[in-house]
Amino acid sequence: MKMIVGLGNPGERYAGTRHNAGFEVLDRLVDKEGLSFTDQKFEADFTIWHSQSDKVLLVKPFTYMNNSGQAVLPFMSYFGLAIDDLVVVYDELDLEPGRIRLRELGSAGGHNGMKSIIHMLGTSEFKRIRVGIGRPHPGWKVVDHVLAPFDKESLPLVTQAIDQAADALIDWVHGKSYSEVMNQYNRK
Repeated sequence: MKMIVGLGNPGERYAGTRHNAGFEVLDRLVDKEGLSFTDQKFEADFTIWHSQSDKVLLVKPFTYMNNSGQAVLPFMSYFGLAIDDLVVVYDELDLEPGRIRLRELGSAGGHNGMKSIIHMLGTSEFKRIRVGIGRPHPGWKVVDHVLAPFDKESLPLVTQAIDQAADALIDWVHGKSYSEVMNQYNRK
């Protein structure tokens, strides 16, 4: 069994904001596979995707971004998942809109949702997909930037990146190694 976690903030107030890029990727993946988020457990919306090769938990924590680990750890424990079976998808300030970056491990890089997960799991050695949201405009605070919707110039680029991230996850679930998926999608 694998687990894919998309990070974001719950509720209409945050829908379509830059900080919800992880939620957007999971929503796109669910649409592509004809699924829906039908269940709730451990402070998260989730569904189980019965793919051709594996069962996959798709999880969207509703703990708010800064406490994402409070939902991730109970799922990992309850389903007996190994750290190697986890991928976390989230927004990244240091990537321009339209870019994705896949990694097999790394630091939180200042991202509070990732800090929470790393703290709760006790390791940063898990797979991740970062979706570029770009840096704030001059005069903007980071918090205002991440909680704002994408501007009209960035939106088509980010929409394409969200689609690519969903495709990368599908490729991984269908049997490509994560390093193969990284080599394919980090070039785009």
